[in-house]
Parts: sequence; C-alpha cells; structure tokens
Amino acid sequence: MLDANLKTQLEGYLKNIVHPVELVASLGAGPKSQELKALLEDIVSVSHGKVEMGRDFDDVRQPSFLIRRKGTDIGVRFAGIPLGHEFTSLVLALLHVGGHPSKAAQEVIQQVKDLDGDYLFETYFSLSCQNCPDVVQALNLMSVINPRIKHVAIEGGLFKDEVEERKIMAVPTVFLNGELFGQGRMELEQIVARIDSGAEAKAAEKIKAKDPFDVLVVGGGPAGAAAAIYTARKGIRTGVAAERFGGQVLDTMAIENFISVPHTEGPRLAAQLEQHVREYEVDIMNLQRASRLIPAKVPGGLHEVQLENGASLKARTVILSTGARWRQMNVPGEDQYRNKGVAYCPHCDGPLFKGKRVAVIGGGNSGVEAAIDLAGIVAHVTLIEFDSELRADAVLQRKLATLPNVRIVTSALTTQVLGDGEKVNGLVYKDRNSDAVHEVQLEGVFVQIGLVPNTEWLHGAVALTPRGEIEVDHRGETSQPGVFAAGDATTVPYKQIVIAMGEGSKAGLSAFDYLIRTVPAEEATEAA
Repeated sequence: MLDANLKTQLEGYLKNIVHPVELVASLGAGPKSQELKALLEDIVSVSHGKVEMGRDFDDVRQPSFLIRRKGTDIGVRFAGIPLGHEFTSLVLALLHVGGHPSKAAQEVIQQVKDLDGDYLFETYFSLSCQNCPDVVQALNLMSVINPRIKHVAIEGGLFKDEVEERKIMAVPTVFLNGELFGQGRMELEQIVARIDSGAEAKAAEKIKAKDPFDVLVVGGGPAGAAAAIYTARKGIRTGVAAERFGGQVLDTMAIENFISVPHTEGPRLAAQLEQHVREYEVDIMNLQRASRLIPAKVPGGLHEVQLENGASLKARTVILSTGARWRQMNVPGEDQYRNKGVAYCPHCDGPLFKGKRVAVIGGGNSGVEAAIDLAGIVAHVTLIEFDSELRADAVLQRKLATLPNVRIVTSALTTQVLGDGEKVNGLVYKDRNSDAVHEVQLEGVFVQIGLVPNTEWLHGAVALTPRGEIEVDHRGETSQPGVFAAGDATTVPYKQIVIAMGEGSKAGLSAFDYLIRTVPAEEATEAA
C-alpha cells in the first residue's frame, strides 16, 4: 500500500511511540476495505512491535479503524483511508495516541483538559483538501488529551450517502453532538475558544496587560512574518497580532514560483513561517482581529491598535500586513448558498462535486487553473469571464483548450446564483455584447475573481486608494509617521509571496531605522 519512501519515513516517526498502540478495523468486502487493510498492515510492519492489530469490529462506517492506546479508551477514529493531505494526520494520531507529546502550547493543552462536558465531533474531509488536516489534527489531539472528547474523521468521497443526507457541500465540515459546528479551516485555539465560553475574555485580559512594543506587526502572512523576523533580529521588542498566522498562504495549494523551492504547498510554508518566527523572541498573539488603528498624536508617541475582543495594543511603530481575501461576486444568491454549492477553494471542495456540473467565475490564472483541476473530477465545467478574452497565462489557456468537458464563455456578467432553498441548481449570466440573459443548470459555482485588501478597519487612519490598498512610499511608510505597511494590502504591484516577503523585510528595516532616529515622546517632554 505504502511505497518504500513513505514506509521509511513512517518507520522513523513510529520510533517515538511511548505506549503500545493497537489498530482496530471495521472492514467490508469491497476494494477500499482491502486497501485499508493493506495500509494498516504496512503500519504494523514498520513499527518495531509498537503497533499491533487488534480484533476487528463492526462499525456503521466501513472501511474505518480505531487507533487506540492499548488497555485504555484513549483513541482516534478514521472512517476512510487517510492518505493524501491526511497522511500527516494519520502519523500524528499514531504518535499522540502512543504518548508522544504534542507541540501545542501548554496553556492550550491545559485548556482542553479543563473542558467540562461530553463532546462527539465528526469531521468530513477530502484527500485533496489542504485546509482539512489542521481541523482533523486539532480534534484528534483534543480527543487524546481529554477522554470526554471523541472524534471521527470521515472521508467524504467514500461516504457519499452521509454527505448527501447531511447536505455537505464544502470541507472541512464539522458536526458536534450531531449539530453543525463549523465549516472551513479552524485551528486548535479557534476550536477550543468556541467551546470554552470564557476563552475570549481571558485572552483579552492577558493582552491588556502587555507593555508597549517597539514594533507591532498586524497580520501573520509572509509579509508579517518577514517583518517580525527582521525586527526581532535587531533586538527590539516585537509583537505580532494575527487573525490566523499564515494568512491566505494557508488557502494556497501548489506554490511553484517561490525562488529556490521548486514546489511546496501553502499550509507547509505557513507552518515553516511560524516556526521561523518562533525561533526569535516574538510575542505572537494569534486569533486576534484588529478593529481600529489610532495613530500617535505626536512624533515619537505610541500608536494604538484596538482589537475586536475589546483589548488594545500599543507600540512605537506599527507594520500593517493584513493581506487580502477572495473577492466575492456580490450577486443575489451568493451569500445564501455559500458552502451549499458556492465555493472558493476548488482543491478543497472539488471532490464533493464529482460527476456534477459546475461553473468557474474568472478567467485569470486562478480561474483557469481551477477549471483545469475541476475538469478531471466533475462532469462539466462552464468558465465565465467578464472580459472579452481570458487573462490567464498562455500555457494555462493551451491546456484548458484541450479539455473536452470545458465550455468557455467570455464577455459575460454573472448576475445571480440560483438554488432550491437548500443548494445551488444554476446561475444566470448576461452577454455583455448582446445583453441576452442566459441560465445555466449546474450544482456548483467556484468564484475566482481576485482579491480584496483587508483594510476596512483602517479608513481614516492612513491613506488608502479607492480600491482600499494602503498607500506606501519606497520605504514602506504610510501617510502616518511610524506606521509602515507591506504585502497584498498595499499599493505595491504584483501580489506574490516572494514580493510580500521582500516588502515585509523592508518595512521591518524601515521601522527599525525610524526608531533609532526618533526620540520617544516622553523623553522629548522630559528634555523640554
């Protein structure tokens, strides 16, 4: 089942198991059950006796299996075959059930231990979803830490009847005690905060007690990470407040233009960014959304960043690196059918539309890449582009033209997403040349029309363009002295990871230069 390379890697990981582990399978007669059986046998064969097969059992989901610490009820359950992006989830489940310590923060681990109540989580994932592993791994870890928490990770492609019955049209989708808990990427801290009612207030109180920073970076994407590393290396007090560390990189599948790295994936790069930042004395405050910037009133004074949880942070300099998000069509039906047929991540949700008809909105690189990927999964793709011709790179357009199940519509404006009240069943577009209105019957709409900067909270604080981008000079400084910006939220052209990192580094160096050349306001007052 596993190739020689994966077996070697797995053998190395399983040496870290402390307590004996057993694999308990529920198998049927089909080929997928045989695949799972082969996978479990491979795990046992490279475990040096630390993992063994337990007695089979009958479960409502077949194929499925339980990873259990021998002689206890500590365990993690998978329904399906956790390969692809979920292979890491499988390895971590084996290690954590086997007693290998997690790298999660101790305060979060204690928070999980202290949760009172019985929780049964069910997570539906797809093997091509890069957002799913974080959710699966977080809930698996919680079920190992706290015996009153149970979790089963379910491969949606293998249990289509459940997916249809529960009307799941996006992954990851999480149910808690039978009720919908959430959809989309969630990290351990986010999940715990949602079920621990006092978590947000405690986090706010902790933030309020922090002393002012020399540099406060708002945003944890490539630009923010680079800025934090450069300022921390200068030995100045640095903090990072981020809604989610990694930013939109977390939603990026394949990265093939990051210089010196021929291929990587967004979540992997985001983890490496955070790991690099944590090698320095940087105060990372995750899950913090900024709501207002109050610039310093006098040169050398303290800037204030207010957070949505009611806390605020102060700093002598601020670096804004809040990035961007997917642009929405803003047409009737889009919000109503979000995650019910309207999607923004073809890699994550594409497998749920196998054999169905979908549309891709947008003819740039993202849209054409999405159409190419989806064409190998779905029955038919209609690509709708507003301009008179596609804007994607020529190599992508040539590939798209070879696909028989793709129809390209240009000079078209999508005007409405249609549905039956529960899920998408069509869309309407207008021909911009003739004004004729057309209706397309389909089951999914993937929106790929660019980005919107996350700068609404900055109106009135720094100069913004009509498109909402932060205006910066050649040093990355904004209209406010001591406030710098970098990355996709700024006027710097070409929204690329490597450019964001360079701009973040520049902003960090500029902030340091500002600090050493500016007398703090309190010192200036004393001198006077």
